[in-house]
Amino acid sequence: MRVFQLESDTKGCRDVILKRHFIPVWNLLPRKMYPTTLTQLARANPFSAPLFTLQQIEEPKRRATAAEPSNRRLAAAAVEDVSCDFGSMKYYALCGFGGILSCGITHTAVVPLDLVKCRLQVDPAKYQSIFKGFSITVKEDGVRGLAKGWAPTFFGYSMQGLCKFGFYEVFKIMYSDLLGEENTYLWRTSLYLAASASAEFFADIALAPMEACKVRIQTQPGYANTLRECGPKMYAEEGLWAFYKGVVPLWMRQIPYTMMKFACFERTVELLYKHVVPKPRGDCTKAEQLVVTFVAGYIAGVFCAIVSHPADSVVSVLNKEKGSTAAQVLQKLGPMGVWKGLTARIIMIGTLTALQWFIYDSVKVYFRLPRPPPPEMPESLKKKLGLSE
Repeated sequence: MRVFQLESDTKGCRDVILKRHFIPVWNLLPRKMYPTTLTQLARANPFSAPLFTLQQIEEPKRRATAAEPSNRRLAAAAVEDVSCDFGSMKYYALCGFGGILSCGITHTAVVPLDLVKCRLQVDPAKYQSIFKGFSITVKEDGVRGLAKGWAPTFFGYSMQGLCKFGFYEVFKIMYSDLLGEENTYLWRTSLYLAASASAEFFADIALAPMEACKVRIQTQPGYANTLRECGPKMYAEEGLWAFYKGVVPLWMRQIPYTMMKFACFERTVELLYKHVVPKPRGDCTKAEQLVVTFVAGYIAGVFCAIVSHPADSVVSVLNKEKGSTAAQVLQKLGPMGVWKGLTARIIMIGTLTALQWFIYDSVKVYFRLPRPPPPEMPESLKKKLGLSE
């Protein structure tokens, strides 16, 4: 195996060591640096990015300051005429507004399918399949019965969208500044995973009360028909805990879902522009860019549905039954029961995720927000790798 080294012009010492065949960095480090099972699993993470390692000895990396913005921010501002600075408070606020529209509208639009999915999860013997679930619901409650739970869905997922998309932008920029430009590129998938998980943690706290009301309305016939009726009734029976007893399984469902949603979307967009779209993103019209956004969103949605479905089944049953715990529900459902309603969820989440990204990106286009192009290797890293002069 050949080893290349670059000599520093100023100090005459070894500066960078590059492994020619791109050996993963963890194979070069001593075992004692990974003392726990968790970190061992992290090494096997399929999303971990760098296929080669750079070791900088001379100078510590400096964070970009407001007076000295990173190339990524400059690229975001240089693509087109924008209405605000990348990473400004106005930028975050409008991203949060885009999240409200994308999540609130889409989740409310699929309430009928979500209702049937929840009923199939909590009572599979009665509803059996998607089509039978629809027919039984219409027969018992009429067509209007398919809209049960629309109010808590709209308000709950609007708040979730505000936190999810708004905080994702905040954490992505914050973590990127901590890593530096080169490491941001090398570890970009891990960056997407970390930023989306951080954002979803807070988003689920905002969602939990309305999710509890929605499931109670949809899965307990006769309990309540409206949010105004359901909320006070739940509080009178079980107190404040009634609205947050499902937050832990909600984290179990939504955090993996959101990590997959954002990381898969970001990387799919990058791959589509690299291998499928016949011209660079900068040469594409706004409409063509939004089509790519929709396709990447649907692909991400399919994976999201599969990853998060078992926890979704637990949340549905947990919010229906009083006094039960997540462990008890999981034991009751069994390994096969947690997958009931998966087909309906794939259809729902795939379409929903694609529309969410389409609406979110459309809001960015409408308000002329900075929209950085797909990540490219920084010039400084290219020079270290000998890819440019």
